[in-house]
Order: sequence, then C-alpha cells, then structure tokens
Amino acid sequence: MGSACLILFALSCLIVGSAARPFYPPPSEVAEGERRPLQTSRPYNIAHRGSNGELPEETAAAYMRAIKEGADFIETDILSSKDGVLICFHDVTLDNTTDVAQHKEFANRNRTYVVQGNNTTGFFTVDFTLKELKSLRVRQRYPFRDQQYNGKFQIITFEEYITIALDATRVVGIYPEIKYPVFINERVKWQNGKKFEDVFVETLKKYGYKGSYLSDEWKKQPAFIQSFAPTSLVYASNLTDLPKIFLIDDITVPTEDTNQSYWEITSDGYFDFIKNYVVGIGPGKDTVVPVVNNYLQPRTDLIARAHAHDLEKFPKPISAPLHL
Repeated sequence: MGSACLILFALSCLIVGSAARPFYPPPSEVAEGERRPLQTSRPYNIAHRGSNGELPEETAAAYMRAIKEGADFIETDILSSKDGVLICFHDVTLDNTTDVAQHKEFANRNRTYVVQGNNTTGFFTVDFTLKELKSLRVRQRYPFRDQQYNGKFQIITFEEYITIALDATRVVGIYPEIKYPVFINERVKWQNGKKFEDVFVETLKKYGYKGSYLSDEWKKQPAFIQSFAPTSLVYASNLTDLPKIFLIDDITVPTEDTNQSYWEITSDGYFDFIKNYVVGIGPGKDTVVPVVNNYLQPRTDLIARAHAHDLEKFPKPISAPLHL
C-alpha cells in the first residue's frame, strides 16, 4: 500500500446488490476541467491523522502526502489553544508528539488535570497560546516509524487543515473529531458564552461545509463530524445537518460526558435514541472482532444490531493498516 495510514472503510450500503465488487482505481491526482468529484460508489479511503506512517501525524505535510496518495478523506482530531484557536492535535497533552520538553521557557507549564476521570500530568494544549504552540515542532509518535522528519513541522490550525482539503485538485473530504469536549469546555472560555462545539461548527460553516449525507451540497464539500461524546453530537445536530459519527471506545471505557458504559451505549434502546442524531457508529475494531491472546475471535453482533437500527458502520480509524 502507498501509506500505512490510508485505511479502507467498507461501507456495506455501497456494495449491497453487487455480486462481485468491481475494481476502482485510486482517485487521480489531477482532474480535467472541474475538480474530480468524490467517488461515492465505492468504499472510502480515509487517511487517519494524515499519512502518519511516513510523516508526523496531523501536520500539513502528512495531510498533503495522504491526498497525493489517493485519500478520499483526511481525518483529524480537534483541540483548542489557551486563546481559543482550534488546532489539529490528538493528545490533550503535548508531551508525546512535540519537542515541548526541550523548551526551557515552558518548563513551568507542567500541570496535572483530571481528564475523563483520571489524573493526567503533562504540558496541556489549553495552557499555551496559538503563538506558543506554533513555536513547537512535531515528532513521530512511535519509534518504529521514520524519524527523519522530527522537528520539521508545526502544529496546524483547524482552518489550515480545511484549506489543505479545499486546495486539492480533486474533491477531498474532511473527517474531524470533536476531541475531549468536556475538558476543553472546562478550561477554555469563548466570548458570548460559546462552547467548543459552537466554534467547531462555525468554522465548518465559514468554509462552506453543509448538507446531509450524500446530498448535492455535501458532495461538493464532503465532511463527517465524529466524537466519543454523545452530548456533543446531539448539540452539534442542532447547529448543522452535516453527517455525524458516534465513536465507541473499547468495553472498559465509559463515555466522557454521560459516564455511560459500553453496554449502555450499544443497547438497542440507545441505538434507537442516537440514530436521530447520527448516521453511523465508529466502533473500536476490538468491539467488532475481539482478539484474545493474539488470536481473532468470532465477530460480535454489534454491526448487525447497528444495521438493524439503520446505523451505518464507520469503524474508528487506527494508526496502522486495517483491512475490512
């Protein structure tokens, strides 16, 4: 494969009724005339945090490389700076994927906060202004990945990420996640009582993202909104009709905002509730096909039950190849 982080998502609704799935070439890098549209008649190719097997995750370079390699969507996590600017960053702390520890001027920023019920210590994005965050440099998350690009790229903003997709020579969708909304809303305050979710949706609207799934408006600028926090998705559903994906963690992790167990949020009753706000679920892969002692177990009934409630399956991307 061109990138270890381009993940093929099998959307069953796209292949029902086809006895044999036809071969679809990757999207062309250059379209003739108008920008080549998103190919909705086949599974989507989603670049999780960009081409992060080759380049540091969630950087402009990682997203541009993913687009060049044929991604239909580029995926990102959205957090906030101290001064309320939305940024593309996965961890609530900067420690694992930046050189913050090398900046002596920030040595006194180390903090311990409660995040999702756990004491977490580190350098938090919410304690740095955007200007300060831009002074840091990003590095690879894992030592087994290519380290030659460490220190070469900055953290980027949500708006910069959107611009990368819109500047592509073909239609490229975006797949942003509302990350740690409870924590962000506790630590960052916007004017006029706005919340993280308000600023997130306002940014999407600013750049023309709108429309329900597969509508003509949506196809022009495709976007999915994803979150592990059901209250964020419900709140966002009153702000935009863009399609939303309810992310589901492993069976040991309760929801960060409602403290519901995995069993509660995957019950038939809850699926009936959440389908009014989302088009699908994004379950962790182990909740679909469990692994015990490195052996795959029989698949669970999670997907079958989701389909029975008219929810599509958009498995949560991971930072390694996932073939479905």
